[in-house]
Amino acid sequence: MTTNSTMEYQPKPNQAKNMGLGVSILAIVLGIAAILLPSFSTLVVESWLAFILISVGTGNTFYAIKNRPEGFGWQIFLGILYIGTGILLFVSPLGGALTLTLLLGSFFLTEGVFESIMAFKLRPQKNWGWVLANGIITLSLGLLVWLGWPQDAFWTIGTLVGVSVLSTGISRLMLSRHATTTPMPPILPDDSI
Repeated sequence: MTTNSTMEYQPKPNQAKNMGLGVSILAIVLGIAAILLPSFSTLVVESWLAFILISVGTGNTFYAIKNRPEGFGWQIFLGILYIGTGILLFVSPLGGALTLTLLLGSFFLTEGVFESIMAFKLRPQKNWGWVLANGIITLSLGLLVWLGWPQDAFWTIGTLVGVSVLSTGISRLMLSRHATTTPMPPILPDDSI
């Protein structure tokens, strides 16, 4: 018996295009909302991070108690650390926003320095200036975050996340406008069974 597995898994052209369009519009709307409501967006990001930390910490602690792995004490300690950090983010959103913004600024500063150094190492190559420009922009962004800290902390994360989500939505929209579906390769080769 011969089967053609490509027919079973073939996406419909309009279905793929509509799905891409829907996801991109959702991302654009959420990105704009995050930019217009930056304090709320910061609180949502911080709460989501707290939820993740508490979940991972709880899972890690239960795993350690149940299985008694090597380094049991460290596993318990890390689990409690995760849970405690998550709870602190929930209990003190302003303190969490201050800390997360300072960490974000530090990350941008570090990345900007390393990107700039890498650009000069790539200097003999064509287009090395793009890497340098990225390094300078990222370094500048880090400086802006640090110079605005602590006054701007409560809206910075929400705004940056909003810009990122909006940018992703626009790029997906542009891709989905010209989406064409290509036949999916067969999951299993055509065989006679």
